[in-house]
Amino acid sequence: MKVFIGADHRGFELKEKIAKWLFEMKYDFLDVGAQNLESGDNFTKYTSEVASLVAANENSRGVVLCGSGVGADIAANKFDGARAAIGKSAKQIKEGREDDDMNILVLAADYTSERAKPCLLHF
Repeated sequence: MKVFIGADHRGFELKEKIAKWLFEMKYDFLDVGAQNLESGDNFTKYTSEVASLVAANENSRGVVLCGSGVGADIAANKFDGARAAIGKSAKQIKEGREDDDMNILVLAADYTSERAKPCLLHF
């Protein structure tokens, strides 16, 4: 399973930590950006890239981050085949996968601590 991950400036720091965790857990993943902290960037660029890749690659997953999570959630769900939802807890994420076949996890970077690592195991 391939995982695609992307975030704007508000999610950049947490995205970098998640990318490190994915590497450590030996996931096959692609970080679509931002590659550097750019205060003027916009979540739509990275969310669109992740959502289009997930939609085009069967059995793949995506993780997108923005400040509130709401914008990225709305943007990702505009792509046919993308089923994005904000994840707040391991239980919610697990149920989203099992019950709704969620394939893109949206994280609200302003409200998610780096202790979220165990949540990713349910995705």
